[in-house]
Amino acid sequence: MDSQAIERVTKAIKALLDDSLKDKNGNPAETVFVGPLDEPTGTSFKMHLFLYRVSANPDLRTSEHTALPADPKTSATTYRDSLPLDLHFLLTAGANNAGGQLDDLGLLGRAMQVLNAMPKLNGASVQNETVRITFDPIGSEEMSRVWSLFPTANYRTSVAYLATPVWIDPATPPADAVPVVEETYDATPIGA
Repeated sequence: MDSQAIERVTKAIKALLDDSLKDKNGNPAETVFVGPLDEPTGTSFKMHLFLYRVSANPDLRTSEHTALPADPKTSATTYRDSLPLDLHFLLTAGANNAGGQLDDLGLLGRAMQVLNAMPKLNGASVQNETVRITFDPIGSEEMSRVWSLFPTANYRTSVAYLATPVWIDPATPPADAVPVVEETYDATPIGA
């Protein structure tokens, strides 16, 4: 992917959740806010998707990355210096300005059901890559550290998800290898 990989994956997760979590009439709703839990513009949303950590994937750090083209008639490009990332998201149920948690827990359960049923992002929204989304069972200590970033927000039930691998490829494609040159030498023995 290009330098917009993190944004593309986040938008794809948001779109997946928004399309799957319908309003009372069965219509897709703008349910998910992408951003910090204490963001004033996100107070009316029923769910928050917050990217709280980005890390390099240690298992893929030295791997080559083959990027598939959008046009199947074009050949794939293999990069040697791509950056494979793990994106750590916090999915939080409940609006900042609303009380009552039972409905919010139902919404969180439906969101978890959707992400479990569709654990891979692929296609044009993520530039023909495959990104796995998995439940990330973080401990209460790490959850407390994440929530401490928002001292004005009341704690609400949250779960963590990992999206991986998210590749950021170099800005310039790899140069083609120099063609092999064939040279002919005359190996006539000395004195012949």
